Amino acid sequence: MARWEPNARERLVRAALDLFTEQGYDATTVNEIADRAGLTKTTFFRHFPDKREVLFAGQDTHARLLADAITAAPGPATPLDAVRAALDAITATFTDDRRAFSAQLRPVMAANSELQERAAFKRARLAGAVTDALRERGVPEPTASLAAELGIRAFYDAFEQWADPANRQTLAELTGHALDELRAAAAALG
Repeated sequence: MARWEPNARERLVRAALDLFTEQGYDATTVNEIADRAGLTKTTFFRHFPDKREVLFAGQDTHARLLADAITAAPGPATPLDAVRAALDAITATFTDDRRAFSAQLRPVMAANSELQERAAFKRARLAGAVTDALRERGVPEPTASLAAELGIRAFYDAFEQWADPANRQTLAELTGHALDELRAAAAALG
């Protein structure tokens, strides 16, 4: 593959995941990732600060999608209705071609505590983006952060199901169902 070909970032992500799967996260170097992608180490560092971040490339985009959808939700929307709109926006980006990638990602993440820690940070960042957007809509605390936590939990619960190649439902369907279950569970608390 020529170094000048487009999609360097995507190529680096794919190469990293393949190498992490084949030989483990700890045993993989940035040089190996760049070589597998047909790029240089310098190009890698133009896109990512370290090899851990290569698997979290979409975090800022996801946070922005969530916040923008909450901002765009109709004025009379309840906090959970605004969160549902945000979840619809983010799940629309998870097309079926990403399902195989996500299925490959799960065991890599499960096998490495450093990646699990980074995943927890990403989850908190997404919840924070939702909370902030709800606050900007005038939703008070603790309602804003509780609605955000329910939404992000619904997303992650659904993602685990969706990443299973045997599951044929869309991530949007699974996330909507998970949010409905969490809403019912919260109402049952009394």
